[in-house]
Formats: sequence, structure tokens, C-alpha cells
Amino acid sequence: MAIGDYYPIDSCPDYYYLDTGMYDTERYGSMYIVDAERPALIDTGIGTNYEYILAAMEEIGIAPEDLEIIAPTHIHLDHAGGAGFLAEECPNADVCIHEIGARHLVDPERLIEGTKMAVEDQWAYYAEPKPVPEERITELSDGETIDLGDRVLDVHHAPGHAPHQVIYHDPDHQVIATGDAAGIWVPQTESIRQTSPPSNFDLEACLSDVETIRSLAPETLLFGHFGPAPASDELLDEYKEVLTNWVEAVEQKRAELADEAVIEYFVENTEMDEVWGERKARAEERLNTRGVLAYLDS
Repeated sequence: MAIGDYYPIDSCPDYYYLDTGMYDTERYGSMYIVDAERPALIDTGIGTNYEYILAAMEEIGIAPEDLEIIAPTHIHLDHAGGAGFLAEECPNADVCIHEIGARHLVDPERLIEGTKMAVEDQWAYYAEPKPVPEERITELSDGETIDLGDRVLDVHHAPGHAPHQVIYHDPDHQVIATGDAAGIWVPQTESIRQTSPPSNFDLEACLSDVETIRSLAPETLLFGHFGPAPASDELLDEYKEVLTNWVEAVEQKRAELADEAVIEYFVENTEMDEVWGERKARAEERLNTRGVLAYLDS
């Protein structure tokens, strides 16, 4: 699968996933197109390459004016950065987002500032987001439902990764769009990895989010990073173990070293450079280590 490619998901009728080319890295950032009676997008990428999404929609048979829902799982710009661009191109689509994050899509100034602090030099890959008109925003809360005509997306708050994160559950097709609530799926190695960015990462809440996913008994998980994977108790247990062990490893190293040295230790010892490339792999380790250090401080 190359950047810009999209494919149907065999286990989920009328669902497609697309490689957005996030950070110029193949099979890192994905979003989902739902060819429902009321067509929808789940997540939008970082704003760059949003034209790939429009091109895929056209090939699937969804005209921009027919798109009705744009639904980022949360406002982090790797998931919502394209929302303003796509809202402009798709004039009849509502942008659905958790109520905590809605105002930051309308006025993204603080979101941009926070993202720059979090991702550091990775900001070079981003397109500065366009504001979403307030009248185009639909605020979501836990327990609500997005009606797609021939199916629904049930909204479940999943605040461990970020307080404005939700997961979308399609109960008829037993699929969940996880955002970052189930970690990062690496299809190249068929393994799961942690995601723990600053400044709102919360270990206990993340573990609770995994149990929320488990309670819904999905058959397929749609990862924001990257792509679909079969759901299983074993996979969810693996993520809980990976995340817990990751936080413990950072805490133990912090007992030996100053914080910047802790960060550099994990950057230098990344195992993902052959998968994502050295620049992205090292940036990922730096981001996630800083998130855990902030969590430990809190």
C-alpha cells in the first residue's frame, strides 16, 4: 500500500481506508470513508494531502456535495487537521466532534500552538488548519448516535489519550473506529505500539478505554495509525501490557537520568527506524516519552 492508496475493508461493507501519507511515511496515518446512505469520513489526516481523500471519494462514487458527515475521533491535528479543508470542499457536511474540542476547530489558534509544542520539528509536515465554521459543527457527547441512514455510529467517550477523544461504534457491522484509544497498529510487523503524547496522556484512563472497546465486542478495529485489524481479547490485552510496560520503563529510566537524558535514551534505542524511517521513528519516541514524563509529574 502506497501513500494515497485506498482499499475496501472486507469485513466491513462499504468501509474504505486510505493512507494519508502522514509525515511522508507509508502506513502510518489512515482515515476511513463510509459509503453509507449518508456518506461519512472518519478522521481527516493532518491537512496535507486532503486531495487524496477527495479523489478516493470520487472513485467510490461520493460527490463532495453528497458528503454529510466529517467525524474526527479527536481534535489532535493528525486526526482533525484536514477537517476545515474538507468542510470547505464538501459544503453539506457537518463536522462532528466531542463537545470538549469543538471550539478549537472553530478557532484553531491554541490547537496550533499546542501541536507545535507537542510535535516539535514534525510541524514542518503539517498544513496550518483552516477554521471550521461554527454553524457546521455538531457537538457530540458520550452515548449519542450519528445517523448514517443505513447504519449508525454510536459515540463513546474515550478520554485517556486526550479528553476530547471518542470512539465510533457501528453495532450492525461490529466495527469500532478507535482513534488512538487502542494504540498504534503496525501492519508491517502485525504488532501494537504505545501512543502517549503530551499533554493529556493518562495511563489509567487509557486502560479504561481499552475496556470500553472490549465491552462492545467488535470484530474489527479501525486504527488511526494504521488501518483495520481483527479485534480480539488478545490484542486488547497486548495493548494494555504494552502501555503499562512502556510507562514503567520510562519511570525506571527516570530514576537513573535527568528528563532530557531519558528522552534521548529512548530516541536512540528506537526499534521502529526500519519500519517508519529514522526521522519519524525518533520523533515518535521523543513525543511519547515526553508524554509519559508529563503524566508522571501529574
